[in-house]
Formats: sequence, C-alpha cells, structure tokens
Amino acid sequence: MTENNMERSMENTFTGATGNGGESMRESGAQAAQAAPVGIADRRKTPQTVSHIRNIAIIAHVDHGKTTLVDSMFRQSGIFRSNEQVRERVMDSNDLERERGITILAKNTAVRYGDVKINIVDTPGHADFGGEVERVLKMVNGVLLLVDSFEGPMPQTRFVLKKALELELVPIVVINKADRPDARPPEVVDEVLDLFIELGADEDQLEFPVVYASARDGWATLDALENGETLAPLFETILETVPSPTGYPDEPFQVLISNIDYDEYVGRIAVGRIERGSARYAQQVVVCGRDGGSHNEKITRLYSFDGLKRVEVQEAELGDIVAIAGLGDINIGDTVCDVAAPEPLPFVNIDEPTIAMTFSVNNSPFAGREGTYVTSRHLRDRLFREIETNVSMRVEETDSPEAFKVSGRGELHLSILIETMRRQGYEFQISKPKVIMKELGGQQHEPVEHLTVDVPEEFVGVTIEKLGARKGEMINMHPNAGGYTRLEFLVPARGLIGFRSEFLTDSKGNGIMNHVFHGFEPFKGEIATRTRGSLVAWETGETVTYGLYNAQDRGALFISPGTRVYEGMIVGENAREDDMAINVCKRKHVTNMRASGSDEAMRLVPPRLLTLEQALEFIADDELVEVTPQNIRLRKRILDTELRAKARSRLLATEA
Repeated sequence: MTENNMERSMENTFTGATGNGGESMRESGAQAAQAAPVGIADRRKTPQTVSHIRNIAIIAHVDHGKTTLVDSMFRQSGIFRSNEQVRERVMDSNDLERERGITILAKNTAVRYGDVKINIVDTPGHADFGGEVERVLKMVNGVLLLVDSFEGPMPQTRFVLKKALELELVPIVVINKADRPDARPPEVVDEVLDLFIELGADEDQLEFPVVYASARDGWATLDALENGETLAPLFETILETVPSPTGYPDEPFQVLISNIDYDEYVGRIAVGRIERGSARYAQQVVVCGRDGGSHNEKITRLYSFDGLKRVEVQEAELGDIVAIAGLGDINIGDTVCDVAAPEPLPFVNIDEPTIAMTFSVNNSPFAGREGTYVTSRHLRDRLFREIETNVSMRVEETDSPEAFKVSGRGELHLSILIETMRRQGYEFQISKPKVIMKELGGQQHEPVEHLTVDVPEEFVGVTIEKLGARKGEMINMHPNAGGYTRLEFLVPARGLIGFRSEFLTDSKGNGIMNHVFHGFEPFKGEIATRTRGSLVAWETGETVTYGLYNAQDRGALFISPGTRVYEGMIVGENAREDDMAINVCKRKHVTNMRASGSDEAMRLVPPRLLTLEQALEFIADDELVEVTPQNIRLRKRILDTELRAKARSRLLATEA
C-alpha cells in the first residue's frame, strides 16, 4: 500500500467512510484520540524506538545499598579517572543525607555501557519521602529493585514496588549483599515473588530476572552459588530487559516535568523525560501548568546528564532525560510543549499527607538572638518555597498571621525540613505532630501504618504489650535468623508518635523498627499519651551545679551546668505524671560556717540530650519545640508559672 493510500485509509477509519458500522468506528476513534496525549496525527504514524537509551530508577528499602550500587556503576562505566579520589555514596550530596546515611532527594545521573546511555534515578528508600519516588518514576521505563540478601523485602520495599507496578514499569530484582555470611538468596527470592503476587503484579512482571550482587565489592552474577567479577551481568540484564523509549521524534516537542533543581546563575532548572519530539537550545515553548494556566517561555539552557555532571547541549532527542533552564515560574507536574501543540500530560497522583504540625514565629524570651530569619514573612516565604519542589508536603495559613500549618508524610519528612531550615538560619517554633483525620461515610477515619519490628526473642512480650496499648493489631509473627523475631502490626499513626525511643529503651537498643503508610481505617479509640510530666524552669538565668544536683532527684535532666534558661522552659522529664516547676539556677548560700564533707564535689548524672526527632516525640499538646540555628529547646506554651497553673485549673474544671 502506498503512503497516500495508507493516509486515506487511516482518514476513512476516523471519519466513518467504511460503510456499515462507520458511525460506531468514528465514535471509538474519537474516544481513542481523546485518550491519547499525543493526538490523532501521531496515531497515523508508527512510533519509533530509541535503542541507545535506557531509563531506570533504583528503588529499595533504607540501607539496602542503592547509592553504593550507583558508586560501583560509576567506577565500572569509566565516569571516574583511575587515579581520581572519590568519596563513598557520592550521590548523597546533601549534608543531611551523608550524616544520616539515607537518601532524601531523588537525583538524576547517567552512565554509558558500550554504545548505550543508561539514565539512572537514585530514589529515597524511606516512605516519608515517597513523594520523591512517585513523581520520578514517570521518567523511567524500568526499575532495579534492590533487596538485602538477609533481611528480604521490608515495608519500604513494599511501598516503592507498589508504585512501580502501578505504573507498569519493568522490574529487575537485585539481591544485594549476596556475599554476607548469613545470606539466604533462595528464600529472599521466594519472599519477593510472594510480594509481587500480593501487590497484584501481572504475568509479565512476575517473570522478573534476578541478579545477585555485592554493590560494595562491585560484582554481579546470575548464579546464586558463584561470586561475580564485575557488574557486566547487571548491565547486560538492564539492556536486555528494560525497554527502550518509544515515541514520535518528528512531532512537536513535549516533556513532563518531574523534578526541579536550582542554579544560582541560571535560576530554576526543570528536569523531565522528553515524551515527544526533540528539544533545542533557544526554542520557543509554552509551559502548561497543572492548574490549567499556561505561559510562553524560551529555553535558555539545555542540559543532558553525564555521570555526576549536567552537560550543556544544543539538542536533546526523544526519550532522553534533560534539564531545562529559562522556563520562568515552572513547577513539578507542569508540561513543556512546542508552541504549535500545547498539550499537557497527566501527572501521577501523589499520596496525601498523614501528619501535620504548626510552624510559628519564635516568641520566647531568647527570640531573635541566634537566627538570621526570624519574622513571619521570612517563615512564610520559606515554607511556600518548599512546596514548589516537595510535592507531598502541604502548607496552609491559619487564623494567626504568625503561624502556618505544615502537613507531610511522617515525622521524618517534617523533621528533615525543620533541620534544613535551622541550618539555613531560620528561627521558629513547632507544635506537637498531629495525625490528619478523614471523614468517610459519615465516620472518622485515621491513618494506619504497617509496622515491622525485628527484636530479640526476650523482648517480644514487652513489644507486643506496648503496641497493644497503642491500639496495634498484630498480623504476622515468625522467627528470623540470629535469635530475632519479626513482628508485623497495623498501628494507628498517632500510636507511633513517641514510640521509637520507648521501643529502643525496652529492647536495650537491639530492636529495629520500620513502618509505611497502610491506609485509612475507622478511628481506633483513645490512646494513652505520655505518662510522665515535665520539669519546668522556675526562673530565667544560668543553670549551676548546685541547682541541678537538687533537681536531678526529681527526674531525668535535659541540660547541663552553664545553660541559659528562661521561665517556662522544659529542662527535664519528671518521674511523676504531673509537671513540676524547679529552680535549676539556685546557688548555694555563702556562709562563714564550714562542716565536714559539705564542700565535697557534687556529682551530676549526665543529661539526656534530645535530638530533634526525640524532642518532637516528647512534647505534649501544651508544649512547643523552639528551633534556632544553635539550639533546640523545649518550652511550655504558657511560660508564666502562675498563668499556666490557672489555665490548667480551668481545663480540669471544664473536663469535670
């Protein structure tokens, strides 16, 4: 059939010029054209395959070796010189990532294997940063699912895999740390297969290839009984399994923005995969926003990824992941198109936040002494700038112009934002985290977490007891190697607030816990909150050894001698249920009378220094965490001791 005859045949199909049944074919053709983002004109042509590009994401549970594997792929693909000094986990470029040993932000990179360019997205493993995972998966065609050869699939493994399967991405399972003495690859592969089936994988996805690897030592093999020498088997599996990008290179340009970067010279940089056509330097484009608006812009810089660098190029082809500057006020989820065909693409649905807290201007007696940005305007601008790139976070204004409600996916999600802001010079105060409730069918529903706990056998009883008191429902229990037992629970999210520190104490530091969002379920009832009160400073001043020595019998202290405190500041945890005001600035009276032994050195118990996460877990509803670049302090909402006592009396009278 000639090209002209083929064109007429295709036109007949869409115009109903086929005789009987033409009307129904016209309707079905119109519906297909409406559903396809590339338009009718593109359907008349055969999509082309870009065989020299592969786009993959690496997904895994925390600490299963994603970033270490990327390091080894860099070394064996020639990204680094043979004599170049390279630090470990080079993709964890953020200071907080390196300190905590976790990936927080999704990042793009690329390696070359032979003539093929492999674009790689390194994703976070913690479910609190699931928004990072969900959006970047739109840029890839396949995923490497890393699973520890001993631990097997963990809660975050379930979370990220579910998202990949929903997007119909091609999976490759990598059993990492295969050289561990306690490795159990056959059992782990079976557990992964069970997980795929449980998550509703189709038949093609269940036929996943399995690669055994040691990311640290840089080898991979297809045989579980043999160690490899290089990562060549992994690279070959990627080329054979992950499909090449397909599309219409001759049609108008179109790219969906999945990430936003920033450069101090060129401003905001949008990152995404070219879905149609090709991008060119200085090209005129239209930005189609998720809200339905649009504006014309010009590409002032066009970058492709090569190793750890963004390389400026004049043109980028279909299927490649690119970074574009000059697009003005662009956000994640927007579509950049040729001005001749402004057709926005659908963006992935991001799971809603499950926890919220209030950020407000610091109004303590020490306000403004340590921070650079202390006003409500500074706080508001910084929070609303955050949600431009953090798509799973929400910021709402409250009745007070000095307070903002910030919602996220979990305590870690919000605490990373808080820690980042304090390092940038911001000073503010935050309230106790609260879960976000939903009303479904006229009934209150609350977020429920799927909790996995690994504890030595002697601590199983106390763990089950503590989680039972927090409305936890045990759904699975089985022994693990090394004398550990794995427990799985469905627990209300509010029941996990403050549980981690208590759990580590109960298990003497030997317990491991991980949790991931499970869904919304009917309200489980009241949960007993903190059972101990706070030790509160009686007056403003500087703590001294004498005052702390007398106070430490009342409970555990959070401060040491020489610390500046103010009235209403929390200085420790009371051994009893109620709060207690104590004078930690009290000095020993000077007299001319001396007695045997009265001047012996006073020995203080070392203070319990709280991290930011521990402070958020500790505070009660009437308390706040004061955050500055230099200090994290705990305080009462009402600082004055007498006013606080009156407010408590009124509350008790109301409840009675």
